[in-house]
This record gives sequence, structure tokens and C-alpha cells, in this order.
Amino acid sequence: MRVLLVSNSFIPVFAYGGTERVIWDLGQALVELGHEVTYLVAAGTSCPFAKVLEINPAVDLRLQIPVDIDIVHFQFNPTFDLDADFDKPYVVTEHGNTAGDKRLPLNSNFVSRNHAQRHGSEQFVYNGLNWEAYGPVDFELPRRHHHFLGKAAWRVKNVTGAIDVALEAGVRLAVLGGTRLNLKRGFRFTWSRKVEFHGMVGGQQKFQLLNASNGLVFPVRWHEPFGLAMIESLYFGCPVFATPYGSLPELVGPEYGVLASEREVLAEAILSQSFDLRACHQHAVQSFNAKKMAIGYLEKYQKVADGDFLSSIHPQALERDVRLPWA
Repeated sequence: MRVLLVSNSFIPVFAYGGTERVIWDLGQALVELGHEVTYLVAAGTSCPFAKVLEINPAVDLRLQIPVDIDIVHFQFNPTFDLDADFDKPYVVTEHGNTAGDKRLPLNSNFVSRNHAQRHGSEQFVYNGLNWEAYGPVDFELPRRHHHFLGKAAWRVKNVTGAIDVALEAGVRLAVLGGTRLNLKRGFRFTWSRKVEFHGMVGGQQKFQLLNASNGLVFPVRWHEPFGLAMIESLYFGCPVFATPYGSLPELVGPEYGVLASEREVLAEAILSQSFDLRACHQHAVQSFNAKKMAIGYLEKYQKVADGDFLSSIHPQALERDVRLPWA
């Protein structure tokens, strides 16, 4: 099958850019399964395993689709109506939460069961990663801190809640994705020296910090569509201490962490509960790998290539995206 992966971003990424990392790993897995992949992406992309075309923002996107493509996989919703004004088989992955009355294309796919259900759909494929790129895990390495992983400037990620949990538990916290002083969304300054800020880290620095962690503290206040932070942490043997919102109960069973919306419950869990680091690692490797993701998408591709739609009605958000409780 000849697959075109379309994204407004460039790939690969160094630090953050979870969607871009997933797109890269999806393309590589599809190639390894014997399919032909082309990327239509922003300028600055280079790729050793697939052909790359650069999006020209000044030209109608439809005119930039090669004629010999079997399936077009959009990573965003284009400005035109895919069901009325596009004549190729397509799938579009919704990577985030939508709001309002916006109707999504019939061939929309979501990244977790909960994500799909909140849009009136049953179509989803879990994200997966190429774990070989992360290298081996050293389970004997001393683990001296817990960590938060995410864009701390986003209030729904609740870095202040993660800091409160860590301080209540009396453990050190490494914040990956934020700074000690933040003025982007109000004033936030963290005084405690038990909390270390590492900014938007990537590559080996990120892997080393995760490998030295006792667990992810992640009390998000929204319905997380998927949560790459969870599976990356699990890969390094880190249990997850988080809120029970969105996809988190699907990704984090009781063998791999504790989910609660109260600071005291998560702090107590950090102090009182132990988890099998290797079991956490195996859960990520077996359940959320790039090959499994690619096989899931190939099933969607084949269905629409055969002339069917993924959904009989247009998906759309069934509830407002509000900030969820945190005590």
C-alpha cells in the first residue's frame, strides 16, 4: 500500500513534539511491514526510510497530493471538507481534544477508546513508539527522584499539583518540560530546592532522567487523549501516579500505578506502594509499540480503501472541555 502521511510540522523532533514522534515511528513501522511511505510535511524534514515532500502553504493542499497514493493519512483537519471535496481514500487522526459543535470527518480516528467515546465514535488506534530508539533500560541504576513530564505552561497539565504531591510525599521531583519561573499563564515561581527544572529536554538527557526516576507524577486536569508521557515513563520502569481522567485508566492498570484526584492519596501511594519496574517496562513494550500501531492503522486504511467509512455519522465532541477536579 502507498501511504501519504500529512502533517503541518517537520520531523523528526529533538525535545518535545509527541505527535511528530508518533508520525515518524508510524512511517518507519509501515515501511518495515512492506509498505511505501511518503511524508508531506513542513520544510526542514529529512528522512532516510521514506520520500519527503514539503508542504507549500500558498498552494491548495489537494493539489500537492501525488496521484499514485492509495491512502492519505492526515494528522490534522484540513480547511476543506474531506467528505465532500476530496476524492481520495483518507484517514484523519485527531490527536487532541476538540470543542464546540464542530463536526469531524467520517473517517476520523482517535488515539484511545475514551478519546473516541467522548466524540461519539468507536474508532481508535493507540499510539505506539519505536522503543529501540530509546535504548536499553538500566534497572540497577539508583533512582533518586520522581518526575513530571509535559508542557508545564499548560495549566491542564497541572505541574503545580505534581509539585504539591512530591512535597507532601517528601520526595525530589524533576520537572521535564518547564522552568522554575513561568510568566506565560500568570505568575508561578517554585521556591523549593527539592524540585529541579530541566526545561524542554530531549534525547539522552531525557532518557537518563527517566531512567533515574522512581515514578511519574502526572495529575492532569483534563481528559488526556492518550499521554505519551505515561508510556515513555513506563518504558523506563516508572510507575504512574496520576489522575483518572481520559485515557489514563486504559494505559495505567493497578499493576503499573495509582490513579486518584486527591493530592494526599497520590502522596501516600508514592510512600507506601511498590511496583515491579520490569513489569512496567514490558507493559509499554508489548502494548504500545510502533508495529502494533501500524497494524491498527493498516486495518483502517484497508477499510476506507475498500470504499467504506470508519463512521456512519460525523464524530463531534459530546461535552465541553473543562478543567477537571483536583483536591
